[in-house]
Amino acid sequence: MIEGRQIPQDLKYTKDHEWMRIEDGRCRIGITDHAQNSLHEIVYVDLPKIGRKLTQKESFGTVESVKSVSEVYCPASGEVVEVNQRLADAPELINQQPYGDGWLIMIKPLNLEDESKSLLSAKEYEEFVEGLADEKKQDHISSTNS
Repeated sequence: MIEGRQIPQDLKYTKDHEWMRIEDGRCRIGITDHAQNSLHEIVYVDLPKIGRKLTQKESFGTVESVKSVSEVYCPASGEVVEVNQRLADAPELINQQPYGDGWLIMIKPLNLEDESKSLLSAKEYEEFVEGLADEKKQDHISSTNS
């Protein structure tokens, strides 16, 4: 675990900080605890319509915070079969429960077996995020020594 951030072991991750949970042949997708923490207070979410077909790494919506607007990318190709309607009235669920009630969409995957090979395990994602933190520390050290 990184600085008190959650990284559930049963999920797959992207380097863009999305997670994917496979449930009965479908994939539930959201943003990671690291992503929601970086965004701070989430105030608005723009999600796709049911039936939209997405390719792996395609942007499917945005998450807007008081700090910035970030695009969200699909970890696997598929058709949107469900959208978390609760986020329209309560986008803060993403901050409160990024791996629970704060999920974004559910897709019916098209090529999951092949595409999941490019996703990160929890351990790989944790190492990736730790590497980002190390880079940030190095940048800070370099800039203060200049």
